[in-house]
Amino acid sequence: MLGLGACSWLPKDKDETTGWSAQRLYGEAKDAMAAKNYERAIKMLERLEARYPYGRFAQQAQLEVAYAHWKADDRASALAAADRFINMYPSHASVDYAYYLKGLVTFNENQGLLSILDTPDMTERDPKGTRDSFAAFKEVVNRFPDSKYRDDAAARMRYLVNALAQHEVHVARYYMKRGAYVAAANRAQHAVQNYPQAPAVEEAVFILVKAYDALNMADLRDAADRVMRKNFPQSKYLAGYKPSAPWWKLWDPNW
Repeated sequence: MLGLGACSWLPKDKDETTGWSAQRLYGEAKDAMAAKNYERAIKMLERLEARYPYGRFAQQAQLEVAYAHWKADDRASALAAADRFINMYPSHASVDYAYYLKGLVTFNENQGLLSILDTPDMTERDPKGTRDSFAAFKEVVNRFPDSKYRDDAAARMRYLVNALAQHEVHVARYYMKRGAYVAAANRAQHAVQNYPQAPAVEEAVFILVKAYDALNMADLRDAADRVMRKNFPQSKYLAGYKPSAPWWKLWDPNW
């Protein structure tokens, strides 16, 4: 007991921010972020929110903490903070930035989307983050036409559409190589229907032609072939390609 009592006399760690105003906490957080000391910035912003939850700096602190988590490479915390801001302040003047930040977090997560080529099984790679990023940028473009983030969000959406279409084509190609023609046709069809303006659609349509040909579905094959030749008449995929002969043409030496 005497020993425990003696411990109470030992000096305790003092919180350096004790008594600090909301403005000072916010200023310290901004200085820390400028110095790329994101751990300290997060600590200052969280203390600001806890001590002054209804002050004028509290709302901005939530956005700043989401950004700091993102820069600290803690994407899960960044997304959680951005979502919390959106849910609490859906009419805030900076809510467009919250959506934009969500898009950036998951966009950067998929910088290496085309690294799916490195894995033997293409179906094991699900670009969920890419779809989430696209959805967040879409909110900015559709809901906030005057936002200063709109143009950049739209440009990133175009990139993501191309990436998503390319992923579908990669998967379709994987199935074709393994003789899973129905699965290949389904993935190629998904790319054509959902990303019609993407460059990868050219190969997607050609995969449809080959998949239906392999399945002996002549009507669907010919329909896809007509689409291919009309929209991509100079396609490299058409060079040297000749569909299989239907059974009633097997006798024709000119087929």
